[in-house]
Amino acid sequence: MAEMARATEHTVSEARQTSLELYVTSAEAYELLAADAGAKLLDVRTPQEYQFVGHATMAVNIPLATADDEVDPDKGELPWRVNSEFVAQVSEWADQTDQILVTCRSGGRSAMAVNALAAAGFTNVFNIIDGFEGDLVKDPDSADLGRRRVNGWKNSHLPWTYDIDPSRMRYRQP
Repeated sequence: MAEMARATEHTVSEARQTSLELYVTSAEAYELLAADAGAKLLDVRTPQEYQFVGHATMAVNIPLATADDEVDPDKGELPWRVNSEFVAQVSEWADQTDQILVTCRSGGRSAMAVNALAAAGFTNVFNIIDGFEGDLVKDPDSADLGRRRVNGWKNSHLPWTYDIDPSRMRYRQP
């Protein structure tokens, strides 16, 4: 599967590219996990996204960043705060040679997480390029225009849940 998952097998947008050039779709990631080959699934979204949007049943949550609680009045959004302990928290859970499949909402934050882990010496980390929620519908005639209804873990009907298993929540605020 590692050879099949290289960048040459997928069209990967610049925002989703990583230094390791290891990519899988959600469906391919599920195949690896189902094969019980020792692969691990890391969800780097915020704990709130993990709980309220849902998550893959076998995913461990260690956020790359969290969102502040107050809206930035200039930007009209919740500012991001980087999890300064991200690599250390992943290192407590996985070895640098483990096969780690990383997901986020749609593949961008997971690419940043892969790059952070690669810079720390991890060597077998894959970006799940369609993420948990997938890509936006771009068809202007669709009632789902602008919604994340294309590909992704959830839209591929792979096993997911809203239920929280505290042992899978590995984030501790620094």
